[in-house]
Amino acid sequence: MLHSSIRILSFVLGLLFFLGGLAMLSTNSPEAPTGLWGIVIGIAAMVTSVLQRTRYRSIAAERSNAEPGPGGGEVGYMEPRFAPTTEVFTDPTSHCLMRVYMDPRTGERRYRAEG
Repeated sequence: MLHSSIRILSFVLGLLFFLGGLAMLSTNSPEAPTGLWGIVIGIAAMVTSVLQRTRYRSIAAERSNAEPGPGGGEVGYMEPRFAPTTEVFTDPTSHCLMRVYMDPRTGERRYRAEG
C-alpha cells in the first residue's frame, strides 16, 4: 500500500509530466514529438496513483483509511456474513499465512492473516 501522501506526490508528478509534454508538443522545435513520452508517463502516473490500492483489503477499509493488518489484510470486526473458506495461501511479500473469507450471497471476499 502506498501512503496517501506518496499517492498525491505521484499524481502531482504525473500532472507535471503531462503538462510538460503538452508544452513540448506546442513548440515548433524538432524535439517536440518527444513530448509524447511526457504525456504517456504523466497519464500512467496519474492513473496508477488513483487506482492503486492495498492488496487483500475491502473497499470499505480503503475508504476509511484503516491501517492494514498483518499481510495487508483486514483487521478488526469481521461481519458475520463472511464465512471462512478452505482457501489459505502464503502472502509472497510478508510471508503471512492468509485465510480467505467470503460472503456466499454476493461473492465478496475478505482476507485475514491466520495466527
